[in-house]
Amino acid sequence: MNRERYINKLNKIKESGNYRELKEIQHNGFLIHHDGREMLNLSSNDYLGLSSDPHLYEEFRQETDVKLLSYSAVSSRLLSGNHEYYGVLENDLRELYGKESALVFNSGYHANIGILPALAGKKDLIVADKLVHASIIDGLRLSEAEMLRYRHLDYGHLREILFNHREKYENVFVVTESIFSMDGDVCDLQELCDLKKEYDTFLYVDEAHAVGVRGTNGLGCCEEQGCMEDIDFIVGTFGKAFASYGAFVVCDDLFREFLVNTQRSLIFTTALPPINVAWTRFILNRMPDFYSKRLKLMTISERLRNTLINRGFETRGNSHIVPFLCGSNENSVYMSEQFRDNGFFVLPVRYPTVPKNEARIRFSLNAAIPEEDYECLFEFIEVSC
Repeated sequence: MNRERYINKLNKIKESGNYRELKEIQHNGFLIHHDGREMLNLSSNDYLGLSSDPHLYEEFRQETDVKLLSYSAVSSRLLSGNHEYYGVLENDLRELYGKESALVFNSGYHANIGILPALAGKKDLIVADKLVHASIIDGLRLSEAEMLRYRHLDYGHLREILFNHREKYENVFVVTESIFSMDGDVCDLQELCDLKKEYDTFLYVDEAHAVGVRGTNGLGCCEEQGCMEDIDFIVGTFGKAFASYGAFVVCDDLFREFLVNTQRSLIFTTALPPINVAWTRFILNRMPDFYSKRLKLMTISERLRNTLINRGFETRGNSHIVPFLCGSNENSVYMSEQFRDNGFFVLPVRYPTVPKNEARIRFSLNAAIPEEDYECLFEFIEVSC
């Protein structure tokens, strides 16, 4: 055995300033305890603050006989793990999105590494936005299809690719996220729907950071932009704004049936526990009630961006994810420590996760945090940064 190459690789990671460690963290609602400090948690995906809402948990217990719900499915869905709660959740998703079918997965990662490799074969082409999530990239690598990337949100470049390559392939899949997690910027889904129709492609949209947060009923940017009907595969996660676990795709009956029979990340994994799926359905059916939380997120995020810009800092996007660009990896680590020393738990996002000299602090906002606490954040940026 040769252990030396692993030691050398770890040393190179440390030298580059990209060494990672698992943190021992305690949670108390929107507060976080780490390294002897209590801080506002501004690095969570709990965008609506539902995970710390005791009233929701009590309401769930009152209307659900949790004693009858197992904490394990003890099997894959294709064996004995396809319990009744899957059916009711998928039916609710299908009706809410106005689609023929829905299929629930164990996580967004399971969805993204499995759907495209199952659907796209050797005669097909996948064209993806340059900044799609790592889980989508892993799915693209697993697929036998050809792969091309278009410049981030550059639909002229996408059109050029489709014009030059569409006729060479049996099927073409255009793949994007709706809200991108590094810059917090939002895709123009209507433009993509127009291109899909013009060039006869499939459109695959990952709404991981949008479901629960955008749209009147919390169904994501596809609802907000009025184009649910035209998107072939809408993928969403329950592990962020839903304060649960799992993911889903809504699509045609044909593709659900095909995925059940071919998607390896669905077939070869233990199903989600009944209690988890029941909780997810409970939250899904209350999403329309959280409209005020969605409005608060948009208001706070706009104020944070304006505060950063007024101090001369660079920021991007137009969502509840607000990046504070710091330049070098070292500077982002330093700024992260400054925020944490003053009660704000934020973490650096560094190269190679983002391009060189675009390391950043990424604020993930939470609607449960009181406005007076956000005022403290704004004041710290205005006075001390």
